[in-house]
Order: sequence, then C-alpha cells, then structure tokens
Amino acid sequence: MEPGLSIESGSAIRVAVLPVGGPIPPQSLRDYAALVAEHARVDLASLRPYYSEHQKSPFSHQPWDTGCLRLKFVLGGCVPSPWEDFQSSRKVLAVVGICHLPSSPDLARVAADFLDAARTYPSALASRCFAFCPTDAQLLEERKDGIIMFPPSDQKSLELHMLTMIQDLAASLLMEFEKWVLRAESTGTILKTPLDSQTSLGSEEVIKAKKRRLGRAQKIIGDYCLLAGSPADANAHYTTAIDLARLTGDVFWHAGALEGSVCALVVDRMGQSDPVLEDEVKYRYYTIIQLYRRATLQDNAQRVSPVSFELEAALKLARYLCRREVAKEVSDLLMGAADGAKALLDASDRLILYIEIARLFGSLGYKRKAAFFSRQVAQLYLQQDNAYAAMSAMQVLTMTTNAYHVQSRKTSKPDHASLKELGASNSNADSGKAHPQSVVSLFESQWSTLQMVVLREILMSSIRAADPLTSWSAAARLVRSFYPLITPAGQSGLASSLSNSADRLPWGTRCADPCLPFIRLHSLPFHPSQRDIVKRNPHKKEWWIGAGPSGPFIYTPFTKGGTSGTSKQEINWIVGEPVQVMIELANPCSFDLVVESIYLSVHSGNFDAFPVTVNLPPNTSKLVLLSGIPTKVGRVSIPGCIVHSFGVITEHLFKEVDSLLLGAAQGLVLSDPFRCCGSSKFKSVNFPTISIVPPLPLLVANVVGGDGSILLYEGEIRDVLITLTNAGTVPVEEANIALSGKNQDSVISIAHSTWKSALPIKPGGEVTFKVTLRAWHLSLADLEADGSRSPANPRRIAREGINPFLNIHYAGPSAAKGNGEVSLPPGRRLAVPLNICAVQGMRLVRARLLSMEIPARFSEAHLRPVSGKDNISDESNMLHNDISLLKIDPYKGSWDLRLLELELFNPTDVVFDVDVSVHLDGTIVPEDNTADVACHKTRIDRDYSARVLIPLEYFKLPVLDASFFVKENGSDEQLGSKVATIAEKNAKAELNASISNLISKIKVRWNSGRNSSGELNIKDAIQAALQASILDILLPDPLTFSFRLAKDAKPANDSNHSTVENVGPSAGENVLRCKDPISAHKMTHMEVQIRNNTKEIIQMNLSISCKDVAGENCFEENSATVLWAGSFSV
Repeated sequence: MEPGLSIESGSAIRVAVLPVGGPIPPQSLRDYAALVAEHARVDLASLRPYYSEHQKSPFSHQPWDTGCLRLKFVLGGCVPSPWEDFQSSRKVLAVVGICHLPSSPDLARVAADFLDAARTYPSALASRCFAFCPTDAQLLEERKDGIIMFPPSDQKSLELHMLTMIQDLAASLLMEFEKWVLRAESTGTILKTPLDSQTSLGSEEVIKAKKRRLGRAQKIIGDYCLLAGSPADANAHYTTAIDLARLTGDVFWHAGALEGSVCALVVDRMGQSDPVLEDEVKYRYYTIIQLYRRATLQDNAQRVSPVSFELEAALKLARYLCRREVAKEVSDLLMGAADGAKALLDASDRLILYIEIARLFGSLGYKRKAAFFSRQVAQLYLQQDNAYAAMSAMQVLTMTTNAYHVQSRKTSKPDHASLKELGASNSNADSGKAHPQSVVSLFESQWSTLQMVVLREILMSSIRAADPLTSWSAAARLVRSFYPLITPAGQSGLASSLSNSADRLPWGTRCADPCLPFIRLHSLPFHPSQRDIVKRNPHKKEWWIGAGPSGPFIYTPFTKGGTSGTSKQEINWIVGEPVQVMIELANPCSFDLVVESIYLSVHSGNFDAFPVTVNLPPNTSKLVLLSGIPTKVGRVSIPGCIVHSFGVITEHLFKEVDSLLLGAAQGLVLSDPFRCCGSSKFKSVNFPTISIVPPLPLLVANVVGGDGSILLYEGEIRDVLITLTNAGTVPVEEANIALSGKNQDSVISIAHSTWKSALPIKPGGEVTFKVTLRAWHLSLADLEADGSRSPANPRRIAREGINPFLNIHYAGPSAAKGNGEVSLPPGRRLAVPLNICAVQGMRLVRARLLSMEIPARFSEAHLRPVSGKDNISDESNMLHNDISLLKIDPYKGSWDLRLLELELFNPTDVVFDVDVSVHLDGTIVPEDNTADVACHKTRIDRDYSARVLIPLEYFKLPVLDASFFVKENGSDEQLGSKVATIAEKNAKAELNASISNLISKIKVRWNSGRNSSGELNIKDAIQAALQASILDILLPDPLTFSFRLAKDAKPANDSNHSTVENVGPSAGENVLRCKDPISAHKMTHMEVQIRNNTKEIIQMNLSISCKDVAGENCFEENSATVLWAGSFSV
C-alpha cells in the first residue's frame, strides 16, 4: 500500500528527487526540494516551446489549452513496486538530482553519482541534475555531462529558472509517453503482476493470458494517456480494456481499468461540483471494491494477496467523499477498511492503512476515532526495535493527546484552533469537545484510565526515542492529573523518571507542562503603604477630602460574593517599594517535593520577582509569601508562578488550578489536591487589576519609647513623642494631620508647628513632634471585663476600635507631562494609632455632703471675704474686706461651710499623691503656703483609702427669692402663664448652669512617680452627692450672722442703728483681728451683724450665749452664760 492515495493519484507522474554529490546541509536540502516541489502542476500550454512532434501524436484529444501534467515529487526516491505494470502511476518515470556545489566541487564526480542513482530506476524516461550555488570557475567550465547550473541569485530568479527546467522535463516526459504509446499499440507489451508469476501456467492458462494481453495493454495505454494529461483519450482506452477484461474474465484488471476510468472522469471534470458525477463515482467505486474482493477470493491461495487494492479503493472513495454531509457513509467505508487490515500480511501495509484511516477520521472531525487508529499506528511503530520508530510512535501519540484531552500546554491553542476549523462544534458526541480547556474536557473521570495509558505510551516511546523533554512532560502530566489513581510506588517511579529526564537536559530547560506542586492564589497581604494610597483632587487645596484609599483594607477582598465578579478591585503598586503575594502550595503525592525556586510570573517586564526555596513533605500544603519590586510605571499582570522543580522550569497558572478546584467542587475531577493535603476550604479569588504608579514618599511613624500600648491610668495626662521618617525616594512637600476614630477628646493637643516647620521632609529625613494624651474614664463594662486582671499587668493591650488615630495625609512633588501639563501623583494616608490602654487607677468610692453640727475652726486662709454679689453693706465695709467674719447657722452650726467629702481608694501597685484645688474667678485656691493647713497633698498607698474634704463656701448664687425656683401656678391668665413658663425655663437653665459651674470648679489631681500625673473624674459622683441639697448650697442663707470683737467699748460703727439690730463694722483700728490676742479676765466687746438675704421681713428671737465666758476655753465648758437675748425683726 502507498500513503496519500486519492482518485486523482492515477494521473500523477512520479518523479524521484535524489540528493547527489557531497553532503547537503539540511536547510539547503529543504530549500532546494521546496523549490522543485513548487512546480507540481505544469500547464500543457507552457510546454509548446520545448515540445517537438516527431510524428502524429497518439493523444488526439490532448487539451493543450486547459490541460496540464501533474508531477509527484518523491524526495529521496522510493523502492520500485511489483505492481508497476498494473498501475503506471506507481512507476518512477523521471529522476531529478540535486547537488550542492560548495560541498561537491568535482562536477565529474557529481555526474557519475547521478548516473548511478538514476540506474536504480529503470522505468525512468527522463532525468535532470540540478546543481546549485556554483562558483565562477564551475560556470565557465565546459560541461558535457548534462548538469544544469543554478547560479546564486534572488529567490524569484531561482524560481523562474526552476520553472523553465521543470517545463523542459515535462515536455521530455510527454514526448516519451507518445513514443511508448505508439510502440505499445504497434508491437504490444508483456505485462505481469505478482499474481501472474506465482504458479506455472498450463495450456489453458496460456490461452487465457494471450486473450487478456490486449485488454491489459489497453489499460496501460489508458494510464499513459492519463499521465500525459489527456483524460478523454484515457477514457476511450479504459472503456476498451473494461470490455476485454469482462469478456476474458480478468477480474483484477477489470477493476484496475474501471478505477482508471473513474480517475479520467474526475480529472476531466476537475473543480466541478456535480451531484450526478458524485453518484457516478460512488457507483463505479463500489463496483471496483466488489471486483477487487472477487479477485482476492479467486487468488486466495496465492502468497501475494491483492486485498491491499480493495482497501486502497475504499480509502480513495472515502477521501473523495470526505465531508460532514456524508460522514456516516465515509465512516462505514473506513471501518470496513479497518476490518480488512487483518488480511494484510505486511506490517508496513497495516501501518499505512491505519495512518490513512486516522487522517481521514481527523479530516472528518472524528477526533477520538482518529486518535484510536493513531494509537494503532504507534503500536506498530513500537514493535520495531529502533530509535526512529520510537520517535515516530512518540510523534503520532502526541497528535492524539488533543482528542484524549491530555495535550501539552504548548500545543493546546493550535489544536483548539484546528478543532474549530474542522467544525468540531457538531452535536455528535464523538466529534470532540468544543472547548478543550474547560473543566469537563480537561478532567473527565470516565476517560481517566485511557488518558493514563496514552500518557504512559508517550513516556515509554520518548524514553526509547531518547527525547528527555517529551518524557519529562509526559511524566509531569501523569503525576499532576492522575495522582489519585497512581499507587505510591508508581508515584515514586514517576518522580524518578522526572529526575532522570532532567539529568539529560541542559540546566535551565523550560517545559510548557507544569508538574508539582499545585499552586493557587491565596491573598495579597498588602503593607499599609500599599493600601493607603489616595488619589489627589487637583481642584481642592485639601485634596484628600472625599478620596478614600485606593487599595483594600485587609488582605484582598477583590470580589464581593462569588469569584465571577465583573468589576475587579484596582490596586496600586509603587515603583521601588516591595510587594507581597501569598500563595498556597500543595503536594498530594507520597514523596518529598523540593522546589528549588519559585517566584511570580510577570510578562510585562516592569516587575522584578524574588525566588524562594520550598520543601513540601508528602501530602502537605503550605502558605508561602512571594515578593518582588515594581520597576516601571504601567500595568502589571501576574497570571501565575515560575517554578523550578525536578530540574526543569515551568509556569503554573492560577486559572488552571481554579478550574481544577471548580471541577472538584462539581464532581468532575478525581480529587481536590488541597483538600487531600488537609487544607481548609477556600474560595478562590481572581487576581486584581494592578497599576504601578511613580515613586511616592513613604512616611514611617514611630512612637518614641516603643510602639506598644501606652498604659495610662484614668485621667492621666502624658506627652507622647512621635517620629515621622521619610523612607521613600522622593521628599514630602505637603502634609496634614487630623484626628479620627473614637475617644478623640483624649488627644489634648498636637504640636502642629513642629512638623510643619520641618517640611519638606527629604528622603531619609525625620521630624519628631509632641502629642498630649489624657486617658478616658472607664465604663462599668470595662471595669467588669478587667476586674480579674491586674491593671499593672504588662500584657495588657489596648482594646481594638476604641483608640483615636492620627490621620496623616501627605504627598510629594508634582510631575510635569510632555505637553506642559502638571501631573499630580497620588498621595498617601498614614494612620498612626494612639494605642491607649486606659486602666483603673485611683478609685472614687463615694462622695457625700457633710453639714457641721458645731462651729468649725478655720484659719484665716479659709475665712475669705464674701463675694461682691453677697455684700450689700455700705462702702465702709468694702474697705475692710480682708477681714473674714464667721457665718454661723443658729440651728446647725456653720451654715455657709458645707463640706464635700470624697472617699478615694488605691487598688493599684503604685502610690498616689492627691491634690484638691478649687477654681474661682480665674484663680486656683489654694495657691499659697498658708493653704497647707487645710489642703494638704494626700498620699494614698496601695490598697489604702483616704478621705478628702472640699469646702463649698464660694458657690452662692446672687440674692434671689426662693420662690423663683418654685413653679408658679397661681395666675389664671394666659399671658401670665406664658411669662411664668418662660421665667421657669430661664430659672432652670440658670440653675443647671450653676450646678455645672460648681462641679467644674472642683479639681482632684494626682501624681504618681516622676512622670505620671492626671485628674480624677468626679463629675458624676459630685452631682449625685449634691442632688438632694443643691438648693441649700447654691441659694443664699436667709440670715447671715457676722461676729467680731472690738478693742474697747466704743462701738466700731457710729451709725444710729442699734447694735443688736444692725451692727455695722467699725474702723480697722478698733477691730480685733484673728491674729490679735484676747486677754483673760478682761472685758472684750463683741459685735454681731445680722443680715436678711431674703426679700421679706423676718421676725426672730435671738439668744447669744457663751459656754464659759470667764474660762479659758469657751468651746468645751458646759456652763453657758447668756450674752444677749431679745426679739426683733430684720
């Protein structure tokens, strides 16, 4: 059998193209052969200049205007066929020699070699020897050997020269055909086939042979007419041969003549689409197949069977009908031919048959049937024990991988394109998949065993063919796609095959097919510098307002919901700043996997990736951080990773693993490699759109003293120093600091002037500024949560979400574009958390209001003058306001000197010094040294309590009527009711303001150690303590009693009023001050001043007594002496 046969093959002139002379470089040989093969069709009209008719041509119907000669060039020649007499198209009718003169300078030797080569083809009617690239000397040399020189020239000149020579050769062949036909018609010819020479002929067989000779001669003459380009003449001779063969019972030659007639019919109507012609060809060829079958049955006893012609006829008809409309008929013809392969005795004939069947099924679009017969071809090749056969088997099996969906990645795209061209989208299940990269077609569980067999055959054939790269690729596809079906021993064997193949490959060899490990994108754990990039608004001075960070806040929530989001998150990377991508590796096999290097795959050329080495034990997965540095502005795409394992470099794509995991989730894949390794279920993410922006400044914040939590007791005030360092490559030219987050009131002040004066901050520069903090008051929930832990525990950290932040927006210089415009690179936001860990310090146990039952003793420092609002006496009293008079409640002791008692407890491990101060009219009381008597600094040790007394004598309201605070409801008039309501609201507002003012004037500050200080929050406690008696404290006393002692009996006040009713103050020299001594047993005058602070007249009975008027201590004795008694009104 011969490959590539078709119905038109009977009209092709076989020409052997032989390299002669010295060795020809392979590329030059291919170029010369291609130059010759370009002229496989030679028009008869072009042969006129070279054709000379010596006698009348036997081709009376030669179509000189439309006809042509068809040449079939066979590079390297072919073995003479024993069936040349049966089909003249099998003969080598011309020999063309090709010589490369630079390697063959001896022309005589070249001519001799060509003659020797041409003698091996006795059927050749013409010969030519083409010599390429001759030297000048060789061109000038006189030649009588017939070598045709092709001087060095351009391609078009060479093609024109070659066309001329081929036309000359074709004309020579045409004239030789005429001679042969004329000679055969006049003298006849003896034609034999292998069928005729197998047995000795008897007398009856000799008579039959003589009768058949004429018919066979007509058939051969028809062949030469067909080769000469005259199908009409050929058809006439074939018709005669058919009639004679039918009469003589020559079945085999009858089939040959009928086949020639079909060839003449098809050639004569070449290019025409005629259904009638097609039906005629089908009818005749089915007859031909039946005739060849009958001939096979008749000659079954012969050692040479003509079954190959029956199979060739079936293949020719199938090739002629090969299109999708008649796919069923073509498939039946091919399957019938496949069944006939058993009758072929020669293995090479079976090889050719399977090759042709596979080609036709592939052309028809039946990829899997084509792959099946291709595997049969590979099996026949593997039965031969040589490297070339193994290489052929490997190549054939490689062509089948697309149909079995185990193709190499480097061939998947072309195969996919060819599949589309062949119309593989047919609904027929056997026509292949329309999308070979889909999950279903890549991983079909029902094909797993067959896919493994194909890959194993490719592995075995590539090892025998000594192709280490193909064997590595096949082993990689086996272990990656079918590891669940391979035993641990088999997995180890594949790992050894990978290593052995890599040992025979040069270092750094790349393969398109990845092996292990499996790699998927996990996340992008961005540094805050990548996340907090803010687009600048050129139309606003405060460009950061309304613009959020362009990156994600935490790892990578690129998509919302599923993985099929249409809008991707855009991320900005900065030139020169390192970035990281987290991936997950999985090794589901039973051997240790060593990844020599793995790094991100970037094809845009603007990113430098850093490799790392990873060791993966059996059946384990691992998270790995891969890093790199962007180098140029632009877009960057990272489809996967470059992995160097088992001695070969491969590229692993994230999308392929995502498809694998999707198939595993849908039950279409054998196994999920990550689940096999114990990895948790993970939703795959798409790689976001990444833009690389120009270099930006990079501020790094550092809290002086450590970046941990700042441990502050409640109310503690502390100065914190923050250092900003520019770690970028461009200066910081503008910046802004603002507060955000919760508890912003805990930041008392920020030293803005310090960092503003440091602008611009050059690369490597730094600035340190101060931030004053005050710890907030802990809530009851915070106290309960922290009750079981010591507040001084160093492991205490700040709670998340309750701390304030310093939001620093900063930007570098602007850049100029080529067109004169100014480009504003993005800015940045630096969030500096002020990690305050507020712990409970000194605790306020309770606060209560004390009323003195006895007159209290107070130093001069406490006997301050009455407020100007309370003083309604005359101008002379104003002159002596430095003398404090004790005010006494006649019923409860010192009315005006109510005391607020605070009970404090220290649960901490440190000592607190408590200082109580009262703010009054812009001053702080006490301030001088004399205040130490009553306002000492109270020290409270660990686990101890202390009480602090606060006098409330300075918080009286102006003189008002008590009824002002009582709801007025006596007026029935609408207007009076509105006025009363307004007055009531104003009074309540004034009262609330007075209460708040009272509480704000009391400050309880504490100090602990050298640097720790703060203020105790007592607002709520004081408000609760004063709630019941607030009116008594704030309202003026109804009556004010003032006592003072005079030096002599002369009254200090010369007014006409009575001493009892209204005792005014005397001159300063007649009044005993607090520091003046009183002599014992000496009469001392005392003056009493009574003032009515209300708006009504008060009637009273007053008795003034002294417990021991003659003793030394009138406060402690029991014998009372009445100094004055009486009734009066004020």
